[in-house]
Amino acid sequence: MNRLYHYMAEGRQAVSLEEGLPFPAGANGTPELFLVRRDPALSPAAWKVTDPRQLTAERANVTWLDPRRMGDPPDLPEALRASVAAERLTGVNLQHPQWRRALEFTAPRPGKKRVHLLAVGDVGGVLLTALKLLGGDVISTVGICDLNENTVARWVTEMGQIAWPWDYDALPEVEAVEPGRLFDCDVFIFAAARAVPPVGSGVKDVRMAQLEANRPLVESFARQARTAGFRGLFMVLSDPVDQLCQAAWWASNVDAETEYLDLQGLLPEQIQGFGLGVMNARAAWFAGQDPRFASFLTEGRSFGPHGAGLVIANSVERYDDALSRELTRLTLEANLRVRDLGFKPYVAPAVSSGAMQLLLALRGEWHCSSVSLGGVWFGCRNRFTRFGLDIETLELPDALFARLRETEAALHAMEV
Repeated sequence: MNRLYHYMAEGRQAVSLEEGLPFPAGANGTPELFLVRRDPALSPAAWKVTDPRQLTAERANVTWLDPRRMGDPPDLPEALRASVAAERLTGVNLQHPQWRRALEFTAPRPGKKRVHLLAVGDVGGVLLTALKLLGGDVISTVGICDLNENTVARWVTEMGQIAWPWDYDALPEVEAVEPGRLFDCDVFIFAAARAVPPVGSGVKDVRMAQLEANRPLVESFARQARTAGFRGLFMVLSDPVDQLCQAAWWASNVDAETEYLDLQGLLPEQIQGFGLGVMNARAAWFAGQDPRFASFLTEGRSFGPHGAGLVIANSVERYDDALSRELTRLTLEANLRVRDLGFKPYVAPAVSSGAMQLLLALRGEWHCSSVSLGGVWFGCRNRFTRFGLDIETLELPDALFARLRETEAALHAMEV
């Protein structure tokens, strides 16, 4: 059996497999924290432990979605195994220089949240409307910022005139926010875009065509988040969300003068990409139309990026590779059907990927988004808890897991 060493860290019972860590000795009580040392570029700073194998893994990757793929579980004392089973253990990476701040991030402040939205174009306007109508239980105020002052004034006016009769304070307030106050909030939403290929342009992968245009923009605001000491959720809604998340993390964690990766910017778990929600909703739409895919509605899952590499599983329990690949293709091409009609497909993404998933996240419920797994952002089902980010673990069929591995490799090959 692995020997555990007991410490007191940040006033909490902590354990580690390492002896001699710079903390006071702790009692043999129920551990709350598990202390490790890992490459901070490849592992979260703090996370909710869902399987004992995460305590000894060298890095985070897609095996965290099915921990059986990590090998045999380590032989650990009963008290530690009980903490994992009770879902009350937080892993802490002491190699990350901001691990203490990571523990603060796992315990968000109570009460309604202040949300700031950058850019109220097509996507931002629909997102704002949905947040106004649906977010009264968790959002106090939505601050909006855009290069066009008239656009901001228009949306503040329009949103201010939306209210339930005789219950005028039920919906979130919408107000203009100055650029210098963009990160004075709990959630920052990056919905800005410099280039969207026009309908009829013939561009097959619109998302990747936006990468070079939108990357400098997200990097600029990520650096601003670093300068502001931003402590909230940095939400990326612009395409391609997964690559832009990685670009934001890197830009915020590199010293501007030395170009040294000092990890003084955004934590990996602070950044999430909100693009998978609409892919999940599109798959459900096709499943409702064709009984061959009906199992997706009760047993299905979606994984991976918002675009090429997406993995739709018709069922986790009764996985059919051919059916799942067909459903994946239909889901990937759904936006093209809207473009064929002469419209930009932004309404469903703004609501299903943006507003709905953010509200679920703020409520601490399961949602679809891209999270950091070993240096890339990978879409999966996850939720925020007071013990850290909780990534859903499942027993995945070999054929399905092989697809996840392929997507992971493709994302690493495209690292920005």
